[in-house]
Amino acid sequence: MLHYQAIEIWTSEEERHQGQPVAEAILDYIRSLKIAARCTVTRGIAGCTEDGEMATHRLEVLSYNLPMRIDIILPAAAAEGVLAGLDERVAGGIIALRDLTVVHHKTRSTLFPRQLLVGDVMTREVHSVTADSPLDEAARLLLSSIFTGLPVVDAAGRPIGVVTQGDLITSGLLPLRLGLLAASDADSVAAVMRSLAERRVAEVMTRPAVTIEADRPLTEAVELMLARQLKRLPVVDRQGRLAGMLSRLDIFTTVMHETPDWNGFRAQEIEVGNLRTVADILRRDTQTVAPEATMDAVVGIIDATDLQRVAVVDGDGRLQGIISDSDLLRAFKPGPAGPGQLFARLARSLRGEMDQRLARTRVDEVMDANPVTIREDALIGEAIQLMTEGRLKRLPVVDADGRFRGMISRDSLLRTGYGQGNGGRS
Repeated sequence: MLHYQAIEIWTSEEERHQGQPVAEAILDYIRSLKIAARCTVTRGIAGCTEDGEMATHRLEVLSYNLPMRIDIILPAAAAEGVLAGLDERVAGGIIALRDLTVVHHKTRSTLFPRQLLVGDVMTREVHSVTADSPLDEAARLLLSSIFTGLPVVDAAGRPIGVVTQGDLITSGLLPLRLGLLAASDADSVAAVMRSLAERRVAEVMTRPAVTIEADRPLTEAVELMLARQLKRLPVVDRQGRLAGMLSRLDIFTTVMHETPDWNGFRAQEIEVGNLRTVADILRRDTQTVAPEATMDAVVGIIDATDLQRVAVVDGDGRLQGIISDSDLLRAFKPGPAGPGQLFARLARSLRGEMDQRLARTRVDEVMDANPVTIREDALIGEAIQLMTEGRLKRLPVVDADGRFRGMISRDSLLRTGYGQGNGGRS
């Protein structure tokens, strides 16, 4: 048996807390606590209060002020803290507390609450370009943005396409991804921008734009992103005009704030179904290198994988560090030729000074020896929090002894999260 308590509130429709209907204020408050509580709001059809007023559906003038009852059931240990917050929110009414013996408490986990709409999650302040805009304008906007894609709009502000980092790289106009370009020297950035200035967005953009309306459910947007393999979606209003952008980072940031403490629930003997761990989604086909290996081998691996990361492990398989293409750029600091010299090596075999430098440099001289990691038995929500707070696209996974198990990505998190919110599909 579980020791719970029931909080009962008798109030009325007209009661407000800071201008908000009291029932909505209480629901928002209970949800914000992320505790194992269930809340039900019931509206009566008639009633009277201690001040002599009567409310009934037969009295048109008073029908706006029908009685309301709010029931909250929660573990007894949490009740005292909740009551303090309720007291300031219920200006008129009665709050009661009684003990409750609970036989069992079962729930199911979900990452994407179904009441959330795209407009609740999207980034509203976004830049856009037109099809006639020069490509260097688009590239500069992308360099200063958290997004790697930029909506292309017509004269009425309706999205007609998207220009992405991938479009620029595929067209051969961008020698390396934007994050690396931003870390390059000013001369290298200026040279790239000059090469883009004579071209127009229309030449490389992806069209038509795949969009979603702001008032659609978030789960619908996630399904669309997965089905079309998109990292972001332009969001439009009912007239089809650009209203914002929805990215995976937007979704995960919201999830991080909305997801309850499932570990805390389990500690309270609450049975939580459909929980997923990092081990369920980690990608195991990741290559590794030893600390004493040389960097020429690493460049080949980064070139051959879409993860853009290489794990460094010792003889027992314990993770020692991670190497990414940004680590290469920092370590080798290309000279006047710019970063293109180094990253051309990723695409084809070159012979010369750069190859010699790569062959002379050990992996442990370049690697990030303190990467953010996560245990394979951690819950998905913990991974989302780490990746969101650190703006990480990929996260190394280790076991209890620090042995490397694989990596997880934003895409794998999105797929698993959508499965949790839709009947357990994955």
